[in-house]
Amino acid sequence: MSIRQFQTISRQAFRCYSMRSLVDLGQAQLQRLPLRFCSVLLPVSCAASAVTASTPTSPCSAAQYSTAAAIDMSNGDYKNAASIYEFTVKDTHGNDVSLDKYKGQVVLVVNIASKCGLTKNNYQKLTDLKEKYGDKGLVILNFPCNQFGSQMPEADGEAMVCHLRDSKADIGEVFAKVDVNGDNAAPLYKYLKAKQTGTLGSGIKWNFTKFLVNKEGIPVNRYAPTTDPMDIAKDIEKLL
Repeated sequence: MSIRQFQTISRQAFRCYSMRSLVDLGQAQLQRLPLRFCSVLLPVSCAASAVTASTPTSPCSAAQYSTAAAIDMSNGDYKNAASIYEFTVKDTHGNDVSLDKYKGQVVLVVNIASKCGLTKNNYQKLTDLKEKYGDKGLVILNFPCNQFGSQMPEADGEAMVCHLRDSKADIGEVFAKVDVNGDNAAPLYKYLKAKQTGTLGSGIKWNFTKFLVNKEGIPVNRYAPTTDPMDIAKDIEKLL
């Protein structure tokens, strides 16, 4: 939203009668008033950004807000989700991102870690996958997780961005750190595990477990932490 649009909405809102003004008016005056009530609803973070942002790169882009953001995925509601598009997650800077922005793309979801023995190979091969298929419709969604040996100590935000940059890991979209197992697991991961269970139960076994999602947002395959990302290439090509 531009500053001019925000100012226009604000002027319209202030021209409307508040409930307090109506209470203070007499009965005769009330009868002469037009029956008009206004309500302006703006996301709090977006309202602030609208005043300060000077470029279209504000974190409150339209793609991050949709009806999917209103769906409550707590208390087991994730089991009724038709696709990953019904979930909203946080990016590494804490902004809401509705996954319906990835409609029509093949998605690979990975729980990443920085201090794991699998890190170097996965960072390199995920980068290779992105370079090879990114322009053809593949997007990689990376979720840092510190549940396995505390091997993801980096904080969200700039610390995470700097870590990936220093590691030369151009691996795609990076989101806020999450739990992938247990009661506090991210609803998205509860959904992924319900749709694609592992060989020894649905729980995530270690860092770099991978879920492949088709263009309809349906999880179609799951790969072990030790699976080389480039070994998934043939399955990705079938979905593109």
